Amino acid sequence: MKNENKIKIFLVDDDAFYLKSLEIEFLEHADFIIETYPTGELCLKNLSHNPDIIVLDYHLDGIDKTAMNGLETLDEIKAVNPDIPVIMLSSQDKIDVAIKCMHHRAFDYVVKSETAFMRLQKIITTIFSYKKMEKELSWYMDRM
Repeated sequence: MKNENKIKIFLVDDDAFYLKSLEIEFLEHADFIIETYPTGELCLKNLSHNPDIIVLDYHLDGIDKTAMNGLETLDEIKAVNPDIPVIMLSSQDKIDVAIKCMHHRAFDYVVKSETAFMRLQKIITTIFSYKKMEKELSWYMDRM
């Protein structure tokens, strides 16, 4: 498959082990282009690489206490390109944290667990179903 047809996913997490394991899961189960970043700042610097989806950790200050957190990074991503779907990922299983992420325009919220990767796969499938429907609707509306 040509690279331009592959889905490009940014994975952003300050936990190096979790980041690597998530990258391996994605590469083993589908044909994606994966870019990984340990900080929100590095993710933002590389938005010009045009990710299709960003999976973003809620807490990003494990390495550097002054680093941007996930919500700040989410706000900056949306300021640059509001159309990039961002899935927030966190060990926080509190509903108020998930709601806060949704208020900041996250596409969805996933709790880090043994089922997190399966949830991420389902969400990504949903995102691309929506995108396909939008294209078809746009094509149809252009012909009216």
